[in-house]
Amino acid sequence: MQQDLFAAPIFSPLHFEQLAWRQGYRAIAGIDEAGRGPLAGPVVAAAVILPEGLVLDGLDDSKKLTAKQREQLYPRIREKALATGIGVASPAEIDRLNILGATLLAMTRALGRLSIPADYLLVDGITPVPVALPQRTMKKGDSRSHSVAAASILAKVVRDRIMVAFDRIYPGYGFAGHKGYGCAAHLEAIERLSPCPLHRVSFGGVREHVKAS
Repeated sequence: MQQDLFAAPIFSPLHFEQLAWRQGYRAIAGIDEAGRGPLAGPVVAAAVILPEGLVLDGLDDSKKLTAKQREQLYPRIREKALATGIGVASPAEIDRLNILGATLLAMTRALGRLSIPADYLLVDGITPVPVALPQRTMKKGDSRSHSVAAASILAKVVRDRIMVAFDRIYPGYGFAGHKGYGCAAHLEAIERLSPCPLHRVSFGGVREHVKAS
C-alpha cells in the first residue's frame, strides 16, 4: 500500500512546507483566520509566504501565545516573510453568508493581497479556499505548520487591533477587553445597550436583543 507522506510523523515545523517544496512549489502560503466565534466584529484572515527553510524562534499557534508574545512576533513575521496578505469580512457579510462563507471570503481576500502570487496553500481547518490553487487543509494546522502559525498570529493581532479601535467608536460594550467574544460582561452589555452595528445579528446571544423595526 502506498504511504501517504502527509500522514508521516512530523518532526519539523516546516514538515508540510518541505513536502510541497520537494514537489516544486516555491510560493507556499499558510492561511488562517481569527474571529470565527465572537458575537461582534469582523473575521480576519491572513496569508503568509515564508522563505524556504526559515524557522522563527517562538512561533506557534496564536492561541498558545500571550498578547505580548504575538505583538513581538508580528513585526518579525512581516519583516522575514516573502509576502503577507490580510483579508477582512464584515459583520454584515458574516450575517449574509454565514461564518464559514465569510471566513472563506476573508481568506480569498488575504490571498489577493499577497505581493507574490501563491502557488500552493496550507489551510487551517477542513474546508478548502475557493480558489484554483493546489492546497492542503489541516485540522489544527496552526500547530502543525510554521506558515499557518505565522498567519494565525498576523490574523489575531490585526483583529485585536481592530476591536480596540472599535471600542472607542462603540463604548460601553468592552470590545477592547473581550474582543467581541461572548463573555458574561459582553452579554450583559448587549442586553443593557442593545446590539450595535458591530454585532453579528445572526448569532445567538445577539439576535434575541435585536429590536423589530
